[in-house]
Parts: sequence; structure tokens; C-alpha cells
Amino acid sequence: MTVARAIAIPTLGLLGVGAVAGGAVLIADPSGRMMSMPHSLLDHSPFASFLVPGIILLLSNGVLPLLILIAAIRRSRGWGWWVTFQGCVLVGWISVEVWMLRLVVWPHYLYWGIGLLLIVCGLAATREKRSG
Repeated sequence: MTVARAIAIPTLGLLGVGAVAGGAVLIADPSGRMMSMPHSLLDHSPFASFLVPGIILLLSNGVLPLLILIAAIRRSRGWGWWVTFQGCVLVGWISVEVWMLRLVVWPHYLYWGIGLLLIVCGLAATREKRSG
């Protein structure tokens, strides 16, 4: 197993499971109370509740990375590009979230880092494929 793949697989798994759980809670309780999220967090967003952000979170950072995880485990054609894509999705998600919240907290830095790690792993995997 390459280093890039060895890092990408657990990272995708943790990201996917965490986002499925978080998205499911936001969908189940769009008020945000179950996650102790005040409604004021939505003040600078186009959303009236946490329902739509929960659905987007569930799909883009939950289901998608789990599908990419399967591709990486199976070594499906182009899996490295998909890992890179997921990293970009995550960096984009966090950037838009920070912009809408007008607030940066430590988990944002963590998830930006995870997104960048996925981008690097994905690009390294595509490079290994070409040179190997």
C-alpha cells in the first residue's frame, strides 16, 4: 500500500462517518438544538434552518467520501483524482462556512488541514500511478 493511499483511506473514513452523523443530526433537528448550535449562526446565510446545510453536509462530506473510500480500497481507476476532488470539496465547504458564519474556530483549521491532506494524497496517488 502506498503512503498516500494509507493516509487517504482512514482520513476518508473518519470524514465520511463524522459528516454522515453530523448531517443526520441536523436533518433530524433543523433547529440545531441537538448540536447546541444557536439559530443566530444562520444570520448571514441564505438558510432559515439547518436542514439544507445538513443535507449538503451529509451528501458532500459524508456519502461522497465514503464512496471515494470504496474506490480507494478497490484501487478503482482514477481513485486518486477522486481523493483530490474530495479534498477540494472539503476546503470549499469550510471556506463557505467561515464566510457565512463570519467566524473562524479551531475545527475550521483542522478541516482545512484535512482537506489539504486529501488533496496532497490524491495528487501523490495520481503521480505514483503515472510513474509506476
